[in-house]
Amino acid sequence: MKNIQAVLFDLDNTLLDRTRTFQNFTSSFVRTYFSHDPKTDSIAARIIELDQDGYKEKTLLFTELLQELPWLTKPELNELMDYYSEHYVKNALLMEHAVETMSYIRRKYKLGLITNGRTAIQYGKIDRLGIRDNFNFILVSEEAGVKKPDNRIFKMASDKLGVSPEQCLYIGDHPKNDIEGAGLAGMKTIWFEVNQPWRAEITVKPEFRIKHLIELENILKL
Repeated sequence: MKNIQAVLFDLDNTLLDRTRTFQNFTSSFVRTYFSHDPKTDSIAARIIELDQDGYKEKTLLFTELLQELPWLTKPELNELMDYYSEHYVKNALLMEHAVETMSYIRRKYKLGLITNGRTAIQYGKIDRLGIRDNFNFILVSEEAGVKKPDNRIFKMASDKLGVSPEQCLYIGDHPKNDIEGAGLAGMKTIWFEVNQPWRAEITVKPEFRIKHLIELENILKL
């Protein structure tokens, strides 16, 4: 990792354990709206399936849920969106080894975060996790006006950190949004294998693949 001066992370399913976070949110959602139904496990499983690991736009997700689920009294879409905004953030959980890994990296490198999503939701999760102060710079796609994999968002972040893209190492779980996006912007990359499968059409190859954040200590070797 010669010449690296900054390490940048994705948020969801990289530092935030998005899988467990959404599972917990779904459990609270089902308890609130479907306590009348004996098939709560299958309802929860269907919600998680329709969510597509977080990549389905939430207005569309809740519209589909209104059409498909066995409501006792069907609420308005705005009510469900408000419930999501309030309760999803409350269920935010860190990925295993996230805190010690960030502390280790900060001993030598600047630390940044680039995440797609709504500003209020993403910063709400960051603050719920208590990790905002770990970063020299945070960039959320809604406030940036552009989202991953567009290389402009990666360039914005490197500019704010005062380094070139070639001096950055980017770590994320999504092959296209994170690895291809950062790689084509000029950054070195590490693919965090969580839920997203590799895509054959992606030509950018990561420097390393990891399954646990703690592996970064051996890679960076401060």
